[in-house]
Amino acid sequence: MEDLSPVALSWSGGKDSAMALGALRERGQDVRCLLTTVTEGFERISMHGVRRDLLQRQADAAGLPLVEVRIPRECPNEVYEARMGQAVRSLAVDGVHRFAFGDLFLEDVREYRVSRLAKEGLQAIFPLWGEDTTQLARSFIDRGFRAILVTVDPRQLAADFVGREYDHALLRDLPSSVDPCGERGEFHSFVWEGPVFSRPIPVQRGAAVLRDGFWFQDLVAAPARSADQEG
Repeated sequence: MEDLSPVALSWSGGKDSAMALGALRERGQDVRCLLTTVTEGFERISMHGVRRDLLQRQADAAGLPLVEVRIPRECPNEVYEARMGQAVRSLAVDGVHRFAFGDLFLEDVREYRVSRLAKEGLQAIFPLWGEDTTQLARSFIDRGFRAILVTVDPRQLAADFVGREYDHALLRDLPSSVDPCGERGEFHSFVWEGPVFSRPIPVQRGAAVLRDGFWFQDLVAAPARSADQEG
């Protein structure tokens, strides 16, 4: 029998975590909250560079509480592990002993998560693990998810991909060396609409900037369109 005890989902705001949430819900899992790292000073999702207010709007649209793990810029691994450990122990006190991740195929990442949680007597689960990333990317789009590339590693992907809509045209334009889900860190995304949300999170593109060797697309909240505007 499948374990249906409470789950916390590691949430980046991007497509893999959104698909993981959808997969967990389809399996009847009791997702209790979204767990996200936020970089102090920048007040943005770590690595993705998305503003906290947009992160909160995602959580609200998903109907889930948001648990933020605040880390410093250029965070040493021991600080990251200490603060993440504190967060998972706090959730465990509230009855959450399983933590879900949107990882797809990187064995070393999976082993790290499993081992770190096991030290706390907790379990890591991977609802998307082993799925074909080409098919997963196409399914994400076909199911009505909409996302924007917010981070691009220019060592792996041309800078002009940052800010682009994650759609079938983008998938066709990706070099063969780039995983269509960006699993090797080629790019990160922000999901602003999809079946895991009760409503869209309208955004507008701001400036694209090069920082710490990565291109980041700034996004700001846009006014929701009224029914009259839609008509």
